[in-house]
Amino acid sequence: MATIDELKKIRLQKLEAIKKLRINPYPEKTKRTHRIGEALCDFESLAKAEREVILAGRIKSLRQHGGSTFFDIDDGSEKIQVFLRKDRVGEKQYAFFGESFDIGDFIEVRGILFNTQKGQKTIEAADFKILAKSLLPLPEKWHGLTDTEERFRKRYLDLIFNPEVRKKFEIRSKIIKGIREFLDKEGFFEVETPVLQPIYGGARALPFKTHLNALDMDLYLRIAPELYLKRLLIGGFEKVYEIGRVFRNEGMDRSHNPDYTHFEFYWAYADYKDLMKLTEKMFEHIIKSVFGSLKLEYEGKSIDFKAPWPRIEFSQLIKKETKINLEEINLESLKKEAKNLGVEVKKGAGKVEIADEIYKKYCRPKIWQPTFIIHYPAGFQPLAKALEDDPKKLANFQLVVAGWELTNAFSELNDPLEQKERFKEQEKFFKQGLEEAQRLDEDFIEALEYGMPPAAGCGMGIDRLTALLTDSHSLREVILFPLMRKK
Repeated sequence: MATIDELKKIRLQKLEAIKKLRINPYPEKTKRTHRIGEALCDFESLAKAEREVILAGRIKSLRQHGGSTFFDIDDGSEKIQVFLRKDRVGEKQYAFFGESFDIGDFIEVRGILFNTQKGQKTIEAADFKILAKSLLPLPEKWHGLTDTEERFRKRYLDLIFNPEVRKKFEIRSKIIKGIREFLDKEGFFEVETPVLQPIYGGARALPFKTHLNALDMDLYLRIAPELYLKRLLIGGFEKVYEIGRVFRNEGMDRSHNPDYTHFEFYWAYADYKDLMKLTEKMFEHIIKSVFGSLKLEYEGKSIDFKAPWPRIEFSQLIKKETKINLEEINLESLKKEAKNLGVEVKKGAGKVEIADEIYKKYCRPKIWQPTFIIHYPAGFQPLAKALEDDPKKLANFQLVVAGWELTNAFSELNDPLEQKERFKEQEKFFKQGLEEAQRLDEDFIEALEYGMPPAAGCGMGIDRLTALLTDSHSLREVILFPLMRKK
């Protein structure tokens, strides 16, 4: 059996032979009249009228039978069989096809549509034209490949051979479209904020650091757009949202990737309770518009997105699953409990950080149906308001579905003095070794001092949402080109 290098050499020889005939193997454009999917949809009328069409696509299979050849072409919308006859195109053209074309090449075909005796929709070629000569043969056994890393490294082949993979990315696009449609209808204004930031903020995460030569200054790739979106509330925008990439220099697993698509929206004169209702409404719009039903399956279990969804207090959930009373336990005792539960305590972590790690291990995986986890302990979110009637708890929520944390939302802290004190507290944690602590942003504090209206904000990872809605176990299944370790 020939090696890849030997097959490539043969194809290079074919390429040179095509060029010697003064034929461009990579022409600038095609005269295609229909996508294959369109031609198949209108097949009966086109065939009956014997109207010539021009189709184009990649050759996916090739079967020669003496003076006739059958091959399938696929343009991404659909595939169709092509029937090529020597006595129809001429001996010279027929020989050129046999000597020059391989599976994987792109071709333009002009002809009439018809049904074969077996009822297969086919185009009979009156003429053809090469559109691109492939130099490497398509793998014969790519479908069902068990080496998933190879699939991710060569996503282009994954898309060629696995239509279900392509479908996931089509759904991803529809999800993002659905978000935009909903928020635009609700009066939100889409904006873009800086990816390069002089100081990172808006989330608990490690940043990527870079350097701008033109101004000789260090910058960070954003970990969240939050602080800039809030500046827009201060500037007078009432409803804003952004969809874009964020970057976090931390661990990789099925629910984390160093760069991912993040979505945040902010709503002036609203609170976290308003936001929960809007979130339910938004999910209903997205899921119905993409899937036509509010009932989906994830990893063999049913999920019903019909609102309203349950609200469960964070401390009550911890107590139910671990018997730990967060409102009474002190830091040292909580550290011991965490150790007994096999939960790692990071250097410099406070009570709320430890409680969060316990929650992630013992509580969140058990939540399957859409559920709002509300009222985290004060200190968990330095940018969130506390409840007026219970300042030890935050006016916040996270939406959890099938063990995935999908959203992080809260009533936004707009008191500049308290915000500064919160940042200073975070700086202490940072100096004690908690690298994920949020940093003091003096410019944001100054902006707050001009006054920000009461508001609520929500952040959500598009990749996690897409993984859930497409029944994908890992984020890498729904990121076209996930970051991979060097071979």
